[in-house]
Amino acid sequence: MPPKRKNEIAISVEDVGMEVDVVSDSGSEDEARRRAKNRRVKPQRKAKRVSSDEEDEEDEAPRKRGRKKKAKPRDSDEDDEEDKRTKEESDEESEEDRGKTKKRGADEESLSEGEMAALKEQVEEKKKLIATLRNKPWRMKRRLVLLKEAQEFVETFEGALGKGKGRKLYAYKVMMAKKVIKFKRDFENFKTACIPWERKIKEVESHFGSSVASYFIFLRWMYGLNMVLFGLMFGLVVLPEILMGLPYGSIPRKTVPREEQDTAMDFSVLNDFGGYCKYSFLFYGYFNNERRIGLLQFRLPLSYLLVGVGIFGYSLMVVIRTMARNSNEGGDGAEEGEFTFSWKMFTSWDYLIGNPETADNKYASITTSFKESIVDEQENQKDENIHLRRFLRVLANFLITCSLGGSGYLIYFVVKRSQDFAKMEKENLSWLEKNEVEVVMSLLGLVCPPLFETIAELENYHPRIALKWQLGRIFALFLGNLYTFLFALFDEVNEKLETEKSIRNATIWALEQYYANYSSHFNTTDVPPPNVQPADVIRGPCWENAVGIGFVKLIVSDMQVTYLTILVGDFLRAVIVRFLNYCWCWDLEAGFPSYGEFDISGNVLGLIFNQGMIWMGAFYAPGLVGLNVLRLLSSMYYQCWAVMCCNVPHERVFKASRSNNFYMGLLLLVLFLSLLPVVYTIMTLSPSFDCGPFSGQEKMYDVVMETIEQDLPSFIANIFTYATNPGLIMPAVLLMVLALYYLNAVSKGYQQANIDLKRKMKMVSMSVLLHVPSFSNISRVQDQTNDCAVYSWTL
Repeated sequence: MPPKRKNEIAISVEDVGMEVDVVSDSGSEDEARRRAKNRRVKPQRKAKRVSSDEEDEEDEAPRKRGRKKKAKPRDSDEDDEEDKRTKEESDEESEEDRGKTKKRGADEESLSEGEMAALKEQVEEKKKLIATLRNKPWRMKRRLVLLKEAQEFVETFEGALGKGKGRKLYAYKVMMAKKVIKFKRDFENFKTACIPWERKIKEVESHFGSSVASYFIFLRWMYGLNMVLFGLMFGLVVLPEILMGLPYGSIPRKTVPREEQDTAMDFSVLNDFGGYCKYSFLFYGYFNNERRIGLLQFRLPLSYLLVGVGIFGYSLMVVIRTMARNSNEGGDGAEEGEFTFSWKMFTSWDYLIGNPETADNKYASITTSFKESIVDEQENQKDENIHLRRFLRVLANFLITCSLGGSGYLIYFVVKRSQDFAKMEKENLSWLEKNEVEVVMSLLGLVCPPLFETIAELENYHPRIALKWQLGRIFALFLGNLYTFLFALFDEVNEKLETEKSIRNATIWALEQYYANYSSHFNTTDVPPPNVQPADVIRGPCWENAVGIGFVKLIVSDMQVTYLTILVGDFLRAVIVRFLNYCWCWDLEAGFPSYGEFDISGNVLGLIFNQGMIWMGAFYAPGLVGLNVLRLLSSMYYQCWAVMCCNVPHERVFKASRSNNFYMGLLLLVLFLSLLPVVYTIMTLSPSFDCGPFSGQEKMYDVVMETIEQDLPSFIANIFTYATNPGLIMPAVLLMVLALYYLNAVSKGYQQANIDLKRKMKMVSMSVLLHVPSFSNISRVQDQTNDCAVYSWTL
């Protein structure tokens, strides 16, 4: 054949990229390189009109060289020579590309519209290549070369397309697209930087794993929730009263009584939240009962009631939304008992661990979990003395029930005793007698959980089941103590209501006698009000203030005990172990007392019940929410310091699950139980007659009915009357129950459909496995004639 024909055939073979399993001579390679150089040094105008086949030919060159290297195994010296040759070729290509770039920059003004459109398409193709380069099945060297060439091409010609008449709009769009992308990236970085305590939590997470960090994430979430509640309470209740209400000392409810003014600033009095604290905006009794205040005619009593109820509504919405988001994020669709060892093998490691000691503990924990799973499988097949096991479990539950009952009775007894102490002179009481209730409740919270854990050893449950029982018992302890405190507190409220009635009747009788005597003595009906200073007016006990003070003292004492426990139980313990280990009889680090571990479950449950007390007490003490914000803020720094300084990672590092709604479920239950006392107060009890925004009303909710009757049109009042009719409420409740039943039935149907689909998928997978032959005895045979590897698969 003629030489020209041979050259055409050689070019087509290279373009197609056929794999030739023979050793080509060096002359053909040199000739191919010369042809490639001649093609690259052609004039620029001609290169512009050529299609993208030549670029594909250049892209195929590294692939062809790679295939030749795979086809013929070479020595290490030959590989080094080939790599050096490839590097030299890439350098030559880059120099030639820079030369072409200069030529294109010089000739870009003389390009036609068609050429500009083709260049624009090439720029878009290069951008697409840059975006999808990581998905290409190419070698890393080729990716880097192509990425560099594409970036240089885009940087050179993307701005050049905007030069000339009619092309400025394109350049402006390109520039704005880059600006928008950069702005979005910077804004995402800014949002990440604005997340509070993110770096501190990541540091704890790297040392202790995600299980300990989950507590601090939950604490940060609670801080955000309380910040919103504080904004509502302070912005809609406290701030309007301070700015638009009557000043301090103008009315009796905002004035310290005359007999208490001498000791109103004593530390002992302020520590019990008496004196000036009692008659400040921290508590319910400070707020006035005027329907409208200030120039804005702000309805303070209505705002107080709506904010007090709206706090529960907002909290309920946030908790349910968080639970729904956690459920959507988590969940792998597998049942708990399925593929146990597969899940442990592939999903056990916590990739957020960054500390060697924690990593070693995690490694040991995974090993232990495998051993436990094997033991569980073996234990399921063994027979045991079921009667002895049942007896021990019944005995353990009996002892724990007695402990719960005893703690409840102790709290009830202490609260009753404190009521007797309240009738005595405070000078004759000791500090323990004044703060007996708070001290007893805090000590019960410290002593009972370890006692429950000791008794639970009799049950011999699996650790996971034992942990759930422990959490449930601590939850029952806190809940029982809280409601026992409330029941005893409402007994005190009933006594104060009786006292208020007698004081109110005596005050009304005294005013009637004053008006009668004045009119008869001066023989006139124009009787002026009595000239009595606000500090000298006889006051009622104001039971709302008493309830608010009780909750505030409980929160403050719980915070003090918690911080003192961390300081003594963790810090001093770590100091003793650290500095006395060298001169002690045994190893303090490995034995008793050793370093402490962070109690995740106890801290989270304490945080949950602290929030429950905030929800209940915020209605009687508006300043309690702000106090809780300061408590959470200090707890974040204090406990982070304690964990990093005094604690060691757990021996069994558990990975925190994204779909774990257990704590949120407890928080939702506490929210519902906290709502009940407040609703009972609003709907049943009579407010105090001389303090608070609802004084003078028969019930607290009468403020809403008064606003509807006086400030809204009559048809809206009729709508509310019909809406509160029991004949309309009962069908609405029945409809809601039917809707819940229908949704529950639909949910069960979907669950059954998922189970059927899983069963079908298992059947299909089993049938596929039965029909696919198993491959074994894979042998590699080296074909010496063609210098290539041939793999033979034997059934």
